[in-house]
Amino acid sequence: MTDQYRRAPVRRPAPPRGRQAPRRSVAPGRLRRVTKRAQGTDHRVRVVVVRFLLIASLVAAGLKLVQVQGFEAEALAARAERQRLEKIPIPARRGSILDRNGVELAFSVEARAVAYRPNAQRKQIDEFNKKNNPATPLSFDEETAAIARKMREVLGDQVSEPDLLAKLREDKSFVYLATNVEPAAARTLKETFPQLNIEYRALREYPGGTLASNVVGVATWRMDDPVQEKHNLHGRVGLELLRDNELAGRQGSQRVETEGGTNVVIPGTERDLEPAVDGSDIELTIDADLQFFVQQKTAEYARRSGSKSASVVVLDAKTGEVYALANDRTFDPGAPGGLNTEDIVNPAVTTPFEPGSVNKVVTAMAALEYGVTTPDEVLSVPGSIKIADRVVSDAWDHGRLNMTTTGVFAKSSNVGTLMLANEVRPERYADMLAKLGIGKRTGVGLPGESPGRLLPQSQWSGSTFGNLPIGQGLSMTVLQMAGMYQTLANDGVRVPPRIVKATVAPDGGRVEEPRPDGVRVVSPETARTTRDMLRAVTQKAPNQNSGTAPAAALTGYQISGKTGTAQQFDQTAGRYSDSKYWITFAGILPADNPRFVVGMVYDTPVYSTPDGHSAAPFFHDIASFLAQRYNLPLSAEPTPIVPLIKP
Repeated sequence: MTDQYRRAPVRRPAPPRGRQAPRRSVAPGRLRRVTKRAQGTDHRVRVVVVRFLLIASLVAAGLKLVQVQGFEAEALAARAERQRLEKIPIPARRGSILDRNGVELAFSVEARAVAYRPNAQRKQIDEFNKKNNPATPLSFDEETAAIARKMREVLGDQVSEPDLLAKLREDKSFVYLATNVEPAAARTLKETFPQLNIEYRALREYPGGTLASNVVGVATWRMDDPVQEKHNLHGRVGLELLRDNELAGRQGSQRVETEGGTNVVIPGTERDLEPAVDGSDIELTIDADLQFFVQQKTAEYARRSGSKSASVVVLDAKTGEVYALANDRTFDPGAPGGLNTEDIVNPAVTTPFEPGSVNKVVTAMAALEYGVTTPDEVLSVPGSIKIADRVVSDAWDHGRLNMTTTGVFAKSSNVGTLMLANEVRPERYADMLAKLGIGKRTGVGLPGESPGRLLPQSQWSGSTFGNLPIGQGLSMTVLQMAGMYQTLANDGVRVPPRIVKATVAPDGGRVEEPRPDGVRVVSPETARTTRDMLRAVTQKAPNQNSGTAPAAALTGYQISGKTGTAQQFDQTAGRYSDSKYWITFAGILPADNPRFVVGMVYDTPVYSTPDGHSAAPFFHDIASFLAQRYNLPLSAEPTPIVPLIKP
């Protein structure tokens, strides 16, 4: 066939822009063969991959099993045990504080605190309702209302239903609803509402209320330590604070296993028991009955004298033991509403004062001890005396008087006392003050004790010795003041006072508090002679022969004592005040066979009132009670009347 008969190729038009040209068709038989071959290949690949993954998983699981069982088994078991184990504290009983006769002044009782978790309980109720869709959904408001109602029913006036409801519905993770709840009441609430949290507490009881509270102090439940195991009763003031370690004991603990997610202890899993060690009891030298009487009288005489404050101490004449120590203001440790810082102080040991003429006993002892004078020696005493750059006068105007040494002290002559002190000389006088413990803490065993104030002799000026013998220019606490007269009562031996008699361990073992060593201040003869001279302070006799405190006398008993009036220093004016005073008294009962020493002070009494210029009536009332309570034998003979001023 010639070329002209050949058909020219047909040109196909190009597809429009944006469209693909159709694929060339393939023969149907060939397409089926290719599809079957691809499907077979894919199936085999999937089988291989699955087998490989399965083998790899089994190998990994096997290796993990070997690791867990062979290498980590012990560590994982220990970790699981730690997750189940819980350390439960075992509380220690706080020791009691007792008076000298075993009367409880402070003791502890178990209590509970009731708490709630508002946010957690609200969430739990919401989740329950969403998950279970009950016909009657649980209501958080109804639950909290029921809890508040039940707590009011069980606890009574201890709680307020509106206050409880407000706490229960607070947007908080944890709230305390009530503390100091009786264990039985807490158990009832827990049985009714398991969602409540119950925590252990201890409550400190003070059955006497204000009785000796300035001495005993107060202990409360403390939670300020971040370590929960240390939450316990701890002292805040007084002996509760000072002897806290002995009273608190040592908390114990025990490990137990609990059911997962709960506080339920699995029986028989208890281990690692560390028993609690209860605190020791503290036995005081205080007599609760005497303390009560003295407290009442102190408050009464503070009112009668118009004083800003008043303090008293009663000491055993021989041992220095504190039988009573009281201030006019005190507090009730168990009263609600917290503590007033002005009431919890103990001025009898913390607040020194200038003692005034009570301090003349130092000159009396020194003058007799060093042979400067005798009780009956007659001194020609003028109305005033010049010491260095100052003139000192007596409290009453008089010309030259012929006074016996006894009369100088019985009538509290400043001039006569300074005349004798000048003969004693400053160095021997300073030595006497040191032996009497002036300027040093007594170590009585109470917190916050003041040493008072006494300048070293090297710092005395010319006029210092015109102040000290008459009780100005130095300061002391009422406890230190009473200690000077305890020295007289104990035949010249000062025994530092103490207020803790013994500690009693939980097993009953009794450990007596170490008794301080006595300090020989003067000879027995000097002490007895001084004591006899001071009996004239309470005598009432004609012709200017009365002492300064006949009101202190007690029928049937010889009384030795000394009054005191000291001007208070006015810081604003920079000099001693003419209107503000300390009024003091110290006495010995009975003088002929000493059993007790009493010291007392008024701060800024109204001097013009009958009880504002002398504490002698106050001493009389306390001495009368002491004589009756302790059945003190009457003195063998009445107090002799001796001449104080001679013609």
